[in-house]
Amino acid sequence: MESSFPETFRSPLSVSVLFQDNRVLAVHKPEGQLVIPGRAPDTIPCLKDECLGFFGRPVFVVHRIDRETSGIVLFALDPDAHRFLCRAFERREVRKEYRAVVQGEPNPTEGVLSNPLREFGSGRVAPDPRGKPSRTEYQTLARWSGGSLLAVRPVTGRRHQIRTHLAGHGHPVLGDPLYGPAPRPIGGVARLMLHASVLQFPHPEGGTRTISCGPPNSFIAIFDIVSKPKIVYLGRTGGTTQ
Repeated sequence: MESSFPETFRSPLSVSVLFQDNRVLAVHKPEGQLVIPGRAPDTIPCLKDECLGFFGRPVFVVHRIDRETSGIVLFALDPDAHRFLCRAFERREVRKEYRAVVQGEPNPTEGVLSNPLREFGSGRVAPDPRGKPSRTEYQTLARWSGGSLLAVRPVTGRRHQIRTHLAGHGHPVLGDPLYGPAPRPIGGVARLMLHASVLQFPHPEGGTRTISCGPPNSFIAIFDIVSKPKIVYLGRTGGTTQ
């Protein structure tokens, strides 16, 4: 059975709970927050620690998204659920979809990016024949002079995969401080314009769950800057926030 939970509940500890049952927790991570503790001390608690404070018991990290990215993060609430969900990610049984605002207008308007990606010692990722097989599917939802809104589906789960593939395709994500031509951040945008919007996964107790999460105001603000009459919608969405 499939369920969708598009609404966000704002907890007293500022954890935005998208879905919760006795086995699984999905929350909305804001941009600028780490999922797990980093090497350097931070003034902002990581998402895992925030969830620990909210629930009063450990949560188990199933996957991560970049610090600069907002959107859905999935946790398990017991060790068996953690093993089940980690296997689902490894077997590519999880469908992930992002919204990305990029520089330029991709041509064709949809396609597949499949350059192998290799991680270097600096933490940066680049296309490399010696890299790991990687696949990113994209579809243009809307475009305007100088920019586009994409639905992006990473089939594989490499570090910085979406950002690297799109930059290599000539359409870096706006606000990216690492990938794309200088000057950066791309387009002078204050945040990385990448948002994890949909996560569909097999549930440990059977069936499928689909979690959706609209982008925050910091993401939507770009469409107030662009002259709305100049935005041409091409894809399957009727607006910019889905």
